[in-house]
Amino acid sequence: MLSSFTASLFTGVFLARSLLSCQAAPTEFSGVGAVAANLTYNATGDFDPTKTPANYTPAGGIVPMEPNPTYHPLSDFDYQSLSLALYHEYIEYDLFNYGLTKFSDAEFEEAGITADYRHLIRFMAQQEIGHIELISNMLGGDAPKACQYKYDFESKLTQWTESGVYGFLNHLDSRAAANLLLQSITTEARQEMSLRQLQGLFPYPVWFETGLPQSFAWTLVSPYIVTCPPTNKKLVWQNFPALHVVSPPVATNFTNGSYPQYPNGTYMYPAAVSTNRTLPMSLPGQIVEFAWEAPGKKIGPNSSYTTATSAKGAPQFAAWISQLNVTYTPLNLTGNNTGATYQPSVHLYNDSTQQVINGSSFVVLTDVALPLTPFNLSAINEHIVAGPAVYSSG
Repeated sequence: MLSSFTASLFTGVFLARSLLSCQAAPTEFSGVGAVAANLTYNATGDFDPTKTPANYTPAGGIVPMEPNPTYHPLSDFDYQSLSLALYHEYIEYDLFNYGLTKFSDAEFEEAGITADYRHLIRFMAQQEIGHIELISNMLGGDAPKACQYKYDFESKLTQWTESGVYGFLNHLDSRAAANLLLQSITTEARQEMSLRQLQGLFPYPVWFETGLPQSFAWTLVSPYIVTCPPTNKKLVWQNFPALHVVSPPVATNFTNGSYPQYPNGTYMYPAAVSTNRTLPMSLPGQIVEFAWEAPGKKIGPNSSYTTATSAKGAPQFAAWISQLNVTYTPLNLTGNNTGATYQPSVHLYNDSTQQVINGSSFVVLTDVALPLTPFNLSAINEHIVAGPAVYSSG
């Protein structure tokens, strides 16, 4: 049995400043679903050789030998999901090119990013050309076009794209389109690893990559889209009110923990294949303070979207979404749209050494602690007050 697999409702230990106190009560999950009747297939390894559709091919699967696969949306869900992925591909292409022109060769060299490394970033931009063409071709003539963008260079766009596609990929009606999208998003995963290496970070500090609902991905990317062509149709996905990590601030983590500097100002952890950092960005149990916006803010391309929430009342929990888990910690309201919780300490499985909260996690504030798994995570949308915020840890 896999334990602490999902919805680990943590009410933890007595913490600093007496903000929060309770006892851990993880929810156990077997990894096969909660309804026994769903297990209609007898998973013993035996099979009926008279029912094989072709030589050396077991029965089952979703049309694995379809003679004329349709690489095209088959539903509104498909069209809106693929369009969202295309918006992300456009902004990644623009960001890679813009970043290479914004900073000088000397600035890159000071950070340990050599000419060879910069060529790698250029190639990432070229990869995005292929991804843009792929999704545009699948969507057809009404596919969204590129927009104008703004950047703060603290965001993790490739991580959003990767996690956002993982969240909807297996829900697409067009299995053929899902197949092609999978082959592009695995390239994004390699980009994310390379970008961590260029930052002097450990390249992949998790056992599983996180999947996110579409509205999470749209909420994260839309503030960086300034204007879009009028021919672009509006996306259906929700924009949640923004959530900000106030303490510990990312800048402090980067300056004092993740990237300590030598007296001459150069980083101790320059770009490298792998860096075993002994100073973590954050630690389990530390207080984390949030501030969040009220709904109703105009945002996104042409300010044509409005943030909204369907939650019933004030937030009660912080939901930490990372790897295979949704872990809840109680939220202590400290003021008007401010609150505090703590970074949970929970392992992927009860007998594992892998902390769930590692690398980039996604935090939302919710009105209830709803038990969820990766395949049905979108059900959390109805309970989100604000978020997601990207939380860097490990």
